[in-house]
Amino acid sequence: MQNTLDFPDLLRLIDERSTAFRTAIAAAPSLDVQVPTCPEWTLSDLVQHLGEGRRAWAATIAAGPDATAKSAPQGDPTAPKEREALLAWLAASTQLLLDALREAGPDRGCWTWWGNSQSPQTCGAVARHQLQEIAMHTYDAQLTVGAPQPLPDEVALDGVEEFLSTICTTTVAWPHEPAAVDYHATEGRSWRNWLSDDGARVARLPAPGTTPAADEAPDAADASARGTASELVLAFYDRIPFDSLKLDGNPHLFEQLVEWDPEE
Repeated sequence: MQNTLDFPDLLRLIDERSTAFRTAIAAAPSLDVQVPTCPEWTLSDLVQHLGEGRRAWAATIAAGPDATAKSAPQGDPTAPKEREALLAWLAASTQLLLDALREAGPDRGCWTWWGNSQSPQTCGAVARHQLQEIAMHTYDAQLTVGAPQPLPDEVALDGVEEFLSTICTTTVAWPHEPAAVDYHATEGRSWRNWLSDDGARVARLPAPGTTPAADEAPDAADASARGTASELVLAFYDRIPFDSLKLDGNPHLFEQLVEWDPEE
């Protein structure tokens, strides 16, 4: 599946979303406030998680394609308590990640946890997933300080496809009746998730207004979800209720997808 964003765009947006995250942290009246979308964490915990995680991925990328596990964080993984130092530590965490990605380039192999999915085990795929993780936690931070913003369109559109190809595809057999589930972004892009004994796979559907070849025309889906790309991604990551999307077809398919753990 072709990426929506090129590697330089991914790096640019990682930097932009990380800056937006730090802006939200700088605006918080207290770092001890609970994060509504991660209720077991305070803002301080969220900062620690984001910075530590970017340092660990920087080290994993630097370890090269022969690494067999995620690496320990690079540099000082402990977030400072004082806010100005904390923001500098966060910026340095992002820079370690960006430097590692630039040094490696998009095509070099990298250990990832999504080996059975359609997403490749490359540094480009890591950058793509890192953008979504940072974007999601930026939303968490913005929500906590009372200023939630939709994901930027280019982040969200790539986020729908990245989530579906990384989280919703596998070579493990689907344990229920075969099905097809469609996801429609109101920005004009759609995807289909096929579920069968062969596992789960995803492809982008023909754009509205185009005439696909006869062998490419999809049959009707068994279920579908529609919303803005931002709404779809936020629902995928349980930041907004899934039933806030426009759902059609068999609603139990979405319940089965949520409950399915192909690693079990």
